[in-house]
Parts: sequence; structure tokens; C-alpha cells
Amino acid sequence: MTRIGSATPTHWYNLAADFPEPLPPALHPGTGQPLEPADLEPLFPRALIEQEVSTERFIEIPEAVQEVYAKWRPSPLIRADRLERALGTSARIFYKYEGVSPAGSHKPNTAIAQAWYNAQEGTTRLTTETGAGQWGASLALACSLFGMTCEVWQVRASYEAKPYRRHQMEVYGSTCHSSPSELTEAGRALLAADPQTTGSLGMAISEAVEVAATSEGVHYALGSVLNHVMLHQTVIGQEAIAQLHAAGVEAPDVVFGCAGGGSNLAGLTFPIIGRNLTEGTASRVVACEPAACPTITQGEYRYDYGDVAGLTPMLKMHTLGADFVPPAIHAGGLRYHGMSPMVSHAVELGLMEAVAVSQDEAFAAGITFARAEGIIPAPESTHAVAAALAHARDAADGEVILIGLSGNGVLDLPAYEAYL
Repeated sequence: MTRIGSATPTHWYNLAADFPEPLPPALHPGTGQPLEPADLEPLFPRALIEQEVSTERFIEIPEAVQEVYAKWRPSPLIRADRLERALGTSARIFYKYEGVSPAGSHKPNTAIAQAWYNAQEGTTRLTTETGAGQWGASLALACSLFGMTCEVWQVRASYEAKPYRRHQMEVYGSTCHSSPSELTEAGRALLAADPQTTGSLGMAISEAVEVAATSEGVHYALGSVLNHVMLHQTVIGQEAIAQLHAAGVEAPDVVFGCAGGGSNLAGLTFPIIGRNLTEGTASRVVACEPAACPTITQGEYRYDYGDVAGLTPMLKMHTLGADFVPPAIHAGGLRYHGMSPMVSHAVELGLMEAVAVSQDEAFAAGITFARAEGIIPAPESTHAVAAALAHARDAADGEVILIGLSGNGVLDLPAYEAYL
């Protein structure tokens, strides 16, 4: 393994500034009219609302956020030379490894920012949902750093299968509930309809939004999907571009990132797509999603709710339907029924393509990667690894492949054990 260094960005990059066509607006769930910034004030601080609708190309990262980022950023870009030899490929494979963060994934890149902006407005408690638990743990971490707590609703399938994520949140001083729960109207209605439901991110969002909207001094935070979340994650791709340049690579030939709600994928690829649009580079970008929740490859591109109860704004996105309940796959972070509007827009404009990967194929690739590179990827990340390995076996001589390794799988070992 060869690690390449770089500096951490001082600004987030906003792809909305360079889209050939403007992003379709979010719609009010009650009126169906384009959402006004004031409509979001019960849930989010003003600074994040401004970022949500911004078309500025670069937005400065607050100094306090940069100081926390510096604890682990820049994250390493690593040449996977041992993996190359194991595959017998003549391609050059690099991976951007986000598992070095305190929470073990890319999620703190936005959790730190969201917590700081909320703290600036005097918020003391946040609510959120989580799938595998990476986001819930990251927001709990961020809240602990800025004197807040958070209340997390975790999809039941992951809550039961991944107890250490809940323990991680509790260590940071926050709480975690299985979703659907008896604590909210939305949760009680869902349990009445199906007491044995495995849950979904759409259900957990309904519960978290309900509590935030009906509680004084409480805001909601989302770990993916929304524009400001995509924005915060672009430190990943900006670093990767600089690190590849230091390794003598002008631009990667093809980039693979796992896709659930879209934040890791966007963070890695949006700065690269921006270069394709403004500088004439020609990097191919591939979103890698689970075959059990094939939002881009099989979903419809239309307006839909972000949650089951219809409490959230309607977003123009690829969707399987807000009431879709995916199987209880191990990649809990990829079980969302919709896809980020910005990612969906990029796909519709032909700036990105997508593939679906089966769970067995993903875990097989994760094991190959671990035995060659020493890092056990998060189950979510294995989807990007699987698509990259399939491509690498027939890649052209010297082709540069970039993989987004969104997190480590240290707390996901029971999932690997089940596969083995």
C-alpha cells in the first residue's frame, strides 16, 4: 500500500453551480408548491437552509469545523498495489479511505458541520434516523463535541443486528431507539399495521422528523439525500483530486462509489464531475447500489416523499416508493427507498451511471479486498469494491481506477461471519 498526502480543503464544492440544467426544486408536502426557505426553519438552522438552496460554487468551511476535520483529514488515498497483484490487473487502483474518522466512516464530514451550525443557533438536541448506525454514531460524536445530544431512531433490522453501533452512540452521550417505535404517532401506526416489520429508513425518518417538529428547541439532522449534506461531503473528492495529482494522475479514468442516499458517492464524485464539466476531463463515474434496493437502476425518476408518513418535502429523485421496505440486507446504510436529488439529477443528465450489486458479490469482493489490502470494508463500501474489481479484471493497461471506501467494517463482522 502506498499512501499519498495532501492538504484539507478550506471550502466545500457545490455541483449545483455547474449543472447544465438547474436542479428541480423541492415541493411543500401540503401545497405541492416549490418550497420556501422559511418552510424548513422548524427543522434546520438558517445557515444550512441557505446551503440547501445555494448555487454558489464554493462555500467556506467554518474554522471551527476545519479544526475538527484536522483530527483525521485529509483521509488517505492509497495505491492498492497488493490488490492489483492479486487480481493480475495492469490497471492502477487507488482507494480513498474514509474509515479513519473517529466514527469509522465518511459521515462525520457532514455531522460535524450540521452540529456546529445548530449549536450556533442555540440548539441543544437533534433528532435523526440511521440505518447501519454509521450516521447515528457520527452525529452523536459531533453533538458531544459541541455540547449537544441527539436522539436516534435506528432501523429495526440494523438495531438488532448491530448492537455495537448503539453502544457507540451511548458512549458519546446520545440515545438510540429501534424503529418503528412506540414513542411516536408514526411509529405506533406502522407497528399497528405490521408488528413484525424490519423497519426502513423512511419509517425512521418519519419518527425523527415528528419529534423535531413537535418539540421546542429541537432540530432534525439528515445524514444523506439533501443538498447541504452532499455539499459537506465534497472534501472527499477535492482531497482525492489533489492526492491523485501528487501521484502523477491528472484524472481517474473511472470512479466507483457505493450509493444509498448518495452522500458518500456525491462527496467523492461531485468534484470530479465538476472538473469534467468545467475543465474537459473525462472521468467515468459509477454509482454502485445493492440489488435488493435498486433505487437508480430500477426506481422511477419522479417527485416522492422522503419518509413513509409524508412529513418531509417532496423531492425529485429516483425512488422505489416511500412505502418500499427493502430486505434486511447487511448493508443497512444502503436501504433507502430514494436517492439524493443531486445524484438523481446527475444521472438524468448523463453525468453518472449506475450498477446494482448482489449481497454475495459484494461480500466476496470485500473479503478479496481485506485479504489483499488488510482493511475490512464496511458492507456498504463492498458494493463499490465489487464493481471496481469486476471492471479491473478487463481494464486497459495503465487505466486509473478510483474506489470510494466509505468506512471500515470492524463493527460489521457478524455480517461477514454470516457470509463466510
